[in-house]
Amino acid sequence: MPRKRPISSEVRAEPPTLLTSAEVATLLRVHPKHVYRLLRDGLPARRVGGEWRFVRADVLEWSKTGASASSDASAVSGASEAADGPGSIRRNDERRIVAPPLLAANGDVAVELLLQRLCERTSTPLGFVSADRDTGLELLARRKVLAAGTHGLVPPRDLAGDRLVQIHLVRRAIGLVTRKGDKPRTLAKLGKTRLASRPATAGVRLHLDAALRAEGLDPQLVHERAVLYASHRDVVCSIAAGAADLGIASAAWAARLDLAFTPMVDEPYGLTLFAEDLGDPRVVQLCELAQSASFRSALSAVPGYVAEGSGSIHYEVID
Repeated sequence: MPRKRPISSEVRAEPPTLLTSAEVATLLRVHPKHVYRLLRDGLPARRVGGEWRFVRADVLEWSKTGASASSDASAVSGASEAADGPGSIRRNDERRIVAPPLLAANGDVAVELLLQRLCERTSTPLGFVSADRDTGLELLARRKVLAAGTHGLVPPRDLAGDRLVQIHLVRRAIGLVTRKGDKPRTLAKLGKTRLASRPATAGVRLHLDAALRAEGLDPQLVHERAVLYASHRDVVCSIAAGAADLGIASAAWAARLDLAFTPMVDEPYGLTLFAEDLGDPRVVQLCELAQSASFRSALSAVPGYVAEGSGSIHYEVID
């Protein structure tokens, strides 16, 4: 008879069940947004793809010990910050730079609405720094701003070695702007058309340069005689004032000055920041406001805007 294999006395441990942030909020009986604050205070978690996941036993253990310790730390945070100097806090014997309450962006109408409503809802509003995409990201990398306006649903990569996230605000229409009643002007027949454009560091230049190449034009040569403006606002103002004949800007800004608009592309637009700052109370306020029905309603009323998904958080993809 064949010999029976001995029954092993070893019991293979099952991998722990991972909870989502929503399930952790239910477990701890807190608002889902509060979970991000707890992450900042040391709530143990791990990354699975682009999301946070939590081990139930670790969460319960931390809620007994770590939560009370973090509360004690919060009580003396003012003294710690004073000792380290302004703009920093000390946690786990390490110094972490805290960005000032500033947002760097190009003056998009969605950003204006966000800051206006944030000012109405909180005693610590965010300030505004006018900057195109690349300039804003540079300021973010140096921790000179809390967030920077960027294009696309996935934030840029390899910025200062820390993982990034993007708070999506709106999908917006970008295109060519002219005065109403002017003869039609196209990229194919620029001729002596006075072009109002943006610097190469601005995100919308990617769309304009691609459109110029599609028409067989050299973007560099075209921009040697174009006038470059710092923002969408400045471009449409130059068109309205007669200083330029054709410009690249958002439909939202063209509508502000009652200008004619020819769409080129729709693009997602949002705010990029460091993932470790998701628990910052200022960022939590931004997310809550961007997700609110009133803000989405205000965005939907703006020409060229699609507010669906406003306030959603997208993580930098890590291979």
